[in-house]
Amino acid sequence: MKCPFCNFEDSRVIDSRPTEDGASIRRRRECLGCSKRFTTYEKIELLPLLVVKKDQTRETFNAGKLYDGIIRACHKRPVPASEVEKIVSEIEQFAYNTMWQEISTKQIGEMVMERLKSLDEVAYIRFASVYRQFTDIPTFMKELNDLVKESSKTGKT
Repeated sequence: MKCPFCNFEDSRVIDSRPTEDGASIRRRRECLGCSKRFTTYEKIELLPLLVVKKDQTRETFNAGKLYDGIIRACHKRPVPASEVEKIVSEIEQFAYNTMWQEISTKQIGEMVMERLKSLDEVAYIRFASVYRQFTDIPTFMKELNDLVKESSKTGKT
């Protein structure tokens, strides 16, 4: 493992433990060249998972892209980064645990909206407006009205 500070190619593991979600191992290392410490994560290498887009093109699943989209929807909202990471992690685990080779953007989008709806309704509407491609005010108002009806049934306001 190369040191990120001095590029020395040898280090020793000081501490090793599983991450909270159990999907990877966190290793604390010390460079044998400069003695600085750094953290690495070890994950199981998985078969590539392809995302099928609306136009039927395919691209490799990218958790970073999913994270960025959710962060944009949560901009200036009281949603902790840890919750966004949790959503991404849950969706990524679901996708890989199904053992499918492909998953559609529709499935991913619906899972994100389901989680955002209970987490932050404004972030949900923001995400839905992009995901569902609201093109006019009536479509947007219908989604808002559905959300208001659902909130009144569950006692949320």
